[in-house]
Amino acid sequence: MGRYILFRLLKWIPSVFILLLLIYALVFFGAGDPIKLIFLQAPGDVAYDPDRVEAIRDAAGLNRPFLVQFMDYLGNIANGNFGNSLVSGRSVNSMISAALPVTLKIGLTAIFLLSIVGIILGVIAALNQNKLLDNLIVGFALIVWGIPVFVAGPLIIVFLVLVMDMDVPYGWSGLLSFKVIVPLLVLGLNPMALIIRQARAGVLEVLSEDYVRTARAKGIPNYQVVVKHIMRPVLTPVVSQIGLLVIATLNNSILIEKVFGLPGLGRLTETAIKTSDYPVILAIVLIFSTVVMASNLLVDISYPLLDPRAAAKKTGDE
Repeated sequence: MGRYILFRLLKWIPSVFILLLLIYALVFFGAGDPIKLIFLQAPGDVAYDPDRVEAIRDAAGLNRPFLVQFMDYLGNIANGNFGNSLVSGRSVNSMISAALPVTLKIGLTAIFLLSIVGIILGVIAALNQNKLLDNLIVGFALIVWGIPVFVAGPLIIVFLVLVMDMDVPYGWSGLLSFKVIVPLLVLGLNPMALIIRQARAGVLEVLSEDYVRTARAKGIPNYQVVVKHIMRPVLTPVVSQIGLLVIATLNNSILIEKVFGLPGLGRLTETAIKTSDYPVILAIVLIFSTVVMASNLLVDISYPLLDPRAAAKKTGDE
């Protein structure tokens, strides 16, 4: 297992290097220029001076060749320094430190809640196959799966304001605040449909196994059969979707944090892209890729705990 984890980490390094190189090239050779945008977005009547722009670019080292800048950036990353924002001049490390906890708290809470609720609903639907309750749960999953986050967010806001006559939850007051409930709901509804479908399909597959029929023939109560004989094999395909849920959560966080005024990485990403602030963009890309890699690695490690056959296969592969 240790060699397997080390092998995955070694494979991750060139992948991140190529990803950073592509993002750096897109921003470097793209149309956006953060120095020009600073002048264009400055309040008041600020005259655009090309000579001053070039002087600022020289001072920031932005006129150096592409590979020189990129290798210098990699050296700074190796020392744990993401540089400074080209727009605000603030340290990117401090900006990330302020925004990352918000995104992690909301994202991890959403993944945890939607996984628990999705598994429970999937199991209930499978145990009531082709009955009214099963049809209601499956229908609910299909509906929320077909509504993207950028549609669900505004719809819920319209419902709260026009129908419920409530104020729009906006801003961040901590994870235990009432303001977090709606963003968590919007963030978790769409991915939860995938968990419901996976859990339902897994339970239906396990119900046809001989050991489950034998347990029921012995008169073991249904809840014991579900807990002791069904849940573990059902969790394996569900856990395999955690990596996809993490990616979906990170992608959706950009819209959710913008709509509900949450000061997380998603909102920081949107601001950095609009201003072509590529030190911030690259730092966020590196963090997002690290989170995705770590989640996929945890999923792979959890396989042997849920299914011993996976451990035997992994040992044979090594």
